[in-house]
Amino acid sequence: MFTQIALGTALLLVSILIGAFSALMIELALTRLHRWLVTEPHRPKLMLVITGVSLWVLGSITAGVWLWAFAFLGLGVFPTLEESVYFSLVTFTTLGFGDVLLPHQWRLLAGMAAANGLLNFGLFTALLVEALRHVRLGQVRSRTLP
Repeated sequence: MFTQIALGTALLLVSILIGAFSALMIELALTRLHRWLVTEPHRPKLMLVITGVSLWVLGSITAGVWLWAFAFLGLGVFPTLEESVYFSLVTFTTLGFGDVLLPHQWRLLAGMAAANGLLNFGLFTALLVEALRHVRLGQVRSRTLP
């Protein structure tokens, strides 16, 4: 039990660090592009931000899924990478189909992976909303300046 908790905690921390680094990269990109983003035309640039941030978020979540999948494969929990990725994805997204299950000695990791996915989706949803808010407020302010 303690091995599962220690390993799950380590995987959670690495996944959170990936998320934090990802958020930092988005912030740096938006800061660097801010002047360009707030000039006319606004709508195409806002669509570009939505698309770019969404793809970045998808990539970051995918990295978390792969992290868990490689951990499952490395522990010998599943015999194939495909099964490890499938279980990781279903668990990370909290779908929990139940068609593939962890062996009894590793079952606590499923709950930790699901909690990690839930946390990541919340973090990245907030990141997406904040990125859009930041750009849109800059665009509105640029219209009111003389």
